[in-house]
Amino acid sequence: MSLPQRRYVAINAEDQSLSIARDDCPAPGPGELLIKVAAAGLNRADLLQRQGLYPPPADASPIMGLEVAGTVIAMGADVSGWQTGDAVCALTHGGGYADHAVAPASQALPISDSIGVEQAAALPEALLTMWHNVFQRAGMHAGDKVLIHGGASGMGTLGIQMASALGGEVYTTAGTADKCKALEALGATRAINYRDEDFEQVLSEMGLRDAIDIILDMVGGDFIQKNINVAAPEGRIVNIAFIRGFQAEINFVPLLLKRITLSGSTLRAQSFEQKAVMTREIREHIYPHLESGAIKPVIDRVFELEDVEQAHDYMQSGAHMGKILLRP
Repeated sequence: MSLPQRRYVAINAEDQSLSIARDDCPAPGPGELLIKVAAAGLNRADLLQRQGLYPPPADASPIMGLEVAGTVIAMGADVSGWQTGDAVCALTHGGGYADHAVAPASQALPISDSIGVEQAAALPEALLTMWHNVFQRAGMHAGDKVLIHGGASGMGTLGIQMASALGGEVYTTAGTADKCKALEALGATRAINYRDEDFEQVLSEMGLRDAIDIILDMVGGDFIQKNINVAAPEGRIVNIAFIRGFQAEINFVPLLLKRITLSGSTLRAQSFEQKAVMTREIREHIYPHLESGAIKPVIDRVFELEDVEQAHDYMQSGAHMGKILLRP
């Protein structure tokens, strides 16, 4: 088939401004899908890439965008389980800020009837990040007490629902009273407004100091010590970002006494094989809850592709609750 021209978001390396450019639509290679994009998800990694602080891997598309949803219009060799016309959402290897994008078929997920195609663009990055860190790395089981920082983010809102659906007792932090109320409605036992309250103090007053089994932290900075302080014996702390800073002065004595596991990860550095395993496990364990409507992505705003700079500014402001999407 002849492939259409593609519109995508280009970065001006001199001033980091963004503009719409055109080129030939990429042909899907072996094991890949070509997707006509209905929506793409924004992630903080995109903002870092724009600033030159998170360069894509050598084999990745230089175009921003790590997740899309849309319709399969072409397939490369060795693809099974999909056909043209299928509605999918997928983790891309870059290139999502476009009206056509290529993604590995092994990183694609079907779109549940309970979720629209556009909404589904909010799923891939958050699903895989949360599954890998909370369930694979930290080994969450039903009954575990889980603290998720950044609860109002696209990842946080989905992670709270995932952990709650699989039997976790979830606590979270957010920056406004309204956000905290909304997060409790999503399944958090207690959402703590970190601007008005010290989460370590609140959890201690609740009898939960030394009792939190799993902590997912995208904040860093002064939260690092507090995480160690509230973690349970044999607790698992996973860092996935450091919005409040990469450096902190830490007393590691509690780490030794409580035998805490402290780790970190980024999704983009994982191999295609590892991501394929995550995708299969998500279909098995999480998709029944998506299909029942128990888990739903929270969408804050949808911007047109031409308004991508405003979308980035909005994400940078931290005012959003849930996921920000681009509609090409």
